[in-house]
Amino acid sequence: MILFDLFFAFFKIGLFAVGGAYSFLPLIEKEVVENYRWLTKPEFLDVLGAIQIFPGAISIKYATYTGYKLAGIPGAIAANLGNFVAPAALIMAAAALYIKYKEFPPLKNSFAMIQLVVFAMILAVAFRAVEMKALLQFRGLLVAAIAFVLFAFTKVHPAFIIVGAGILGALGL
Repeated sequence: MILFDLFFAFFKIGLFAVGGAYSFLPLIEKEVVENYRWLTKPEFLDVLGAIQIFPGAISIKYATYTGYKLAGIPGAIAANLGNFVAPAALIMAAAALYIKYKEFPPLKNSFAMIQLVVFAMILAVAFRAVEMKALLQFRGLLVAAIAFVLFAFTKVHPAFIIVGAGILGALGL
């Protein structure tokens, strides 16, 4: 039964997680923390911090962690299959429709609205993921501002920004 639950929970996540990357987090949190209680809120945030150092999609890493925690390798496989099936099927259907109707005004308007909602969800997750006490100190604001400027206005690769921040943090700066 747990394998089915893992598949179904991550199927729902894959089905409704538009916008990619961090837009998945509210859906993952709702399923694995609130609905099924597979992870606690502190564990969810700890996993978020830990998985950011590994490459790959966030939903895959959460599916793998959660599935493995609950049922070992079969759990990780079931969660990842659920995570994959819905978006793969949807993108194939959407691609066929988009190719044919990409200039249709209601479709264009729909995509514009979805982008705004995803932007708001990413901001909400960012605020929940960061320790507000640290952000509100001068050092935290400075680090966030420098990282934002480097990412938004330069061609510095995001990996270098992340690794650089990790090194500075490890050195106690």
